Amino acid sequence: MNNPVYTSRKSRSACSLSLIAAFFLHTGPVAAEDAYKEQTDSPAGTYQIDPEHSSVRFTVGHLGVSEMEGRFNAISGSFSLDPASPEQTKVSVEVPLKSLDTNHKQRDKDLLGPDFFNAKQFPTMSFTGTKLEWQDKKTGLLTGNLVLHGVTKPVTFDLRHVGAGSDPWGGYRSGYVATTTIKRSDFGMKYMLNGISDTIQVQVNIEGKRK
Repeated sequence: MNNPVYTSRKSRSACSLSLIAAFFLHTGPVAAEDAYKEQTDSPAGTYQIDPEHSSVRFTVGHLGVSEMEGRFNAISGSFSLDPASPEQTKVSVEVPLKSLDTNHKQRDKDLLGPDFFNAKQFPTMSFTGTKLEWQDKKTGLLTGNLVLHGVTKPVTFDLRHVGAGSDPWGGYRSGYVATTTIKRSDFGMKYMLNGISDTIQVQVNIEGKRK
């Protein structure tokens, strides 16, 4: 004869496992409202950069055999980038160099030292936009002045607008991805050019909340 208590526990366990499986291994169709999609509303307006959803990443060659990646975990600033009004473009970004993160503490210390970024003397990197040429509604060329290691140089980014729209907290957001390539020697960082590439690939991911 079956033990009713045991049977009940067994049934409850089976039911719990079924619920867990349904949660993690959902195989039914995904409702349209649950599918991820880029928002396509107008990006017009001025935005404050959200540091928790923005970053600066870079890739640099190592010994001619590999490429190493790093990032800066802190970023601040504001921007206005509207395809309908390129003449009103305003971009101001500041990055504290001490937020450098290459997933290796000693390497971070070396890179922030006098041979490379010299963060003690030059604690921040900044970019100020001066011109925007839209190629279409989503992509364009953003030119501005990059200040790094005490040197100011014009730099042009390939810009892509990801999307704009309302967030779940009553705000309005817009975001971009900007990429460019610079030479560190142009900014006075010439140490170990035979072992660490001069060419640096840069990617900036920006998400801002409209003011």
